[in-house]
Amino acid sequence: MEAVRELLADGSFHVSTMEEVADRAGISRATLYQHFRSRVDLLDAICDVLAFNPALVEIREAVVLPDADAALSETLALAVRFWASEDTILSQLYGVVAIDPAAADFVVRQREDRRNEMKRLARHLKAAGRLRSGLSERDAHDQLMVLTSYETFSELRHAGRSEQRITGLLQESARALLLDPA
Repeated sequence: MEAVRELLADGSFHVSTMEEVADRAGISRATLYQHFRSRVDLLDAICDVLAFNPALVEIREAVVLPDADAALSETLALAVRFWASEDTILSQLYGVVAIDPAAADFVVRQREDRRNEMKRLARHLKAAGRLRSGLSERDAHDQLMVLTSYETFSELRHAGRSEQRITGLLQESARALLLDPA
């Protein structure tokens, strides 16, 4: 997995062969094939590893914090922490979606997981009476999807914003867009 991470990080995984992956890992090609049938299987395994990133695990807990405002703030901070911790790999995975089925599957799975968590958060904000007057749960969900997307993170990162500043910008935006003024 470390060899695949390195190849993704330097942008060469999409042109690497299984033999090159084995060489980078310091194992025989036969050994690699005993565990992974193809490059698609390698990417799928990396995606499975990403699912256990502590920030993603903590998001599942944060979206239901008793204090709805804290749930919103913490969820956004954790989303940024995840994107930042895996930025090099994610930029490659998101970049090869059109040509690599495993990357496409990862993005679809990741968006579905995020969609479910943001639905839970929007529902929590509504139940707590914190959604801005006239804002539907569905509209809150849609805005949360934009605020927590890798694309949003990436745009802000490329604009030179630090992880801390991105977190603050997203939290400020979320409060302005979603919450009734207290």
